[in-house]
Order: sequence, then C-alpha cells, then structure tokens
Amino acid sequence: MVTTVAVLLAGGTGTRLYPASRSHRPKQFLALGDDDRSLLRRTADRAGFADELFVVTRESYADRVRDVVPEATVLVEPAGRDTGPALAYAASEVRERVADPVLLCLPSDHVVGDGFRATAETAVDVAARTDALVTLGVEPDRPATGYGYVQPGADRGDHYAVEQFREKPDEETAEALLEAGCLWNAGMFAWTPDAFLDAARDGPLDGVVDALETGGDVERAFEETEAVSVDYAVLERAQDVGVVPAAFEWDDVGAWDALLRLTDGENATLGDALTIDASGNVIASDDKHVSVVGADDLVVAAFDDRVLVVPTDDAQRVREVVAELRDAGKF
Repeated sequence: MVTTVAVLLAGGTGTRLYPASRSHRPKQFLALGDDDRSLLRRTADRAGFADELFVVTRESYADRVRDVVPEATVLVEPAGRDTGPALAYAASEVRERVADPVLLCLPSDHVVGDGFRATAETAVDVAARTDALVTLGVEPDRPATGYGYVQPGADRGDHYAVEQFREKPDEETAEALLEAGCLWNAGMFAWTPDAFLDAARDGPLDGVVDALETGGDVERAFEETEAVSVDYAVLERAQDVGVVPAAFEWDDVGAWDALLRLTDGENATLGDALTIDASGNVIASDDKHVSVVGADDLVVAAFDDRVLVVPTDDAQRVREVVAELRDAGKF
C-alpha cells in the first residue's frame, strides 16, 4: 500500500493581485470569491483524503501557515527559487519521513471545482504503478493565452502520454491548441520521490538534487540555483510523463480579471462596493467603501494605504507595478 502525501506549495506572493497581495500578505492567505476560507485552507480541505499533508513555504510565512493549516507538516525551503527547487526539496524530505510515499503536489492558491478527488486519485495511482511523472490536465473552456498547455499523446487507458508541453501561446495559437485537443497545464502533479529526483538530476536542479542526495550544503545549492519552474526544470525534459484529463472547473486566479470568471453578476466585488451604470468591473477592498459610477471594464482595488486602477484587459500588467515597487523597497 502506498501512502498518498499531499504537498501544498505556499511560498509565492501572487504579485498580480496587488495591492490585496503584498510581501506580508501573499495570495494564498486571501479569501477570494464567495468562500470566506483562504485559498490555502481550501486547498488543504480539498486534499483532505490524503494520508499525510505537507506544506512547503518560506520562513517568513511559516508561522501563518501553521495557524491556517495546523494539521500539516510545514517544510521551510532554504531559499525561494520557484517550484522546481521547492518540489525537489519536498520530495527529499517526504521520502525521509514517510514510508512508500506518492506525492500529490498542489498549488495552494487556485480555485478548483467539484470532481477533483477522483482525478487526483487516478493520478496518484498512475504514478504509483508506472513511476511516471503525472500532471493533471484541465479541459479548456476558452483559448486562454495566460496558461501553458499539454498535448496528449498515446492513450494508456486511464491517462495519456504527454506528447509535449506548450508554453503560454498567442490567441491564434491558443485556438489551434484547443482544436487539437490540448489541455491546460494546471500545475498539479503526482509522482514518487525517486522518480522525480531521478528525472531532476539532468537539468537545472542537478546541484540541488546532488546536495539533497549526498548530504551536501543544501542551502548553498539553493542559493546558487536560478529560480526555475518545475515544468521547465523537470517535466519538459523527462522521458516518461503522463497526463490525466480533468473535467473539474479550475482557475489559477492569477490576476484581478479572473474574479469576473468566478461571479455571475455584472461586476465582481469583494468588500463594500457600490456600482451605478457600471459593468465588467472588479471592485475589491478591505475596510473601505468603493463606488464606481458610469465606468466599465476596470479593476479598482483598495487595500491598506494603496489603490490600484487598471483596465481589466491590462490586469496582467500589475506585475509591472510590483516590479517598480520592489525596486523601490515599497512592495
């Protein structure tokens, strides 16, 4: 019998949701949509069927993670280097602590609909039986340009071989990928620690894996490794990768405009808001009242002492604001 270990990634900041998301208040601790639970708490509840629960985060968030998910074992990564090094560290730590584990690796800041458990359990079973690296591929409902795609290959019954990964495309390419039956790469994975670490040795994570495997200076290895996603560092290079199609609704809530997809109304509102002759807006605040009159397709977000106003079509550009604020030490 294998042990299903849910590993939640909770070290990022979610910069495109600024100013709700800040360096001291990252996206995974926010409650978005109609649910008053934080995204991290919702992810932990969704993974409640697992035998063990781990959360990987950075030192500055560790105490808050323990408060939000007291049942989890908290792993503090040596340095923030994106999902590749974080998942290598998690694989090594879980292997030392848990007998016969299969990792179910999940972002802690996504919104996921009904049907997740069945798909996740299939992915875990495939990883346990085949030693493949398994990704969950969500069936697209639009030609999104902000997501990566997975192109399924040979049909293996309960999953498909991955033909290739396709990075965030332009709109014309995204439409072609939908026509070709490609799936969104949702960043949810299943694998055994041995299979993952073996695949990670040949690539950007070589130094991190070597330190983890030999008892070397892991902190130094992290510091010397460039930030790199697990997709680029491992999955796109691995020989045996499978995809389990998922039919559940999914959104990574990567930017403010995503809230419009989570509401049935003319506007998406969080907090105390009033709209008059306005539609297509995202209006969000903490303890402030915000009124929008005669304006359409705007994001108006007011948190702490910060206010953001941007067209919803330009919501991705919030990262430019954050980059300048970080350079000035004001994020």
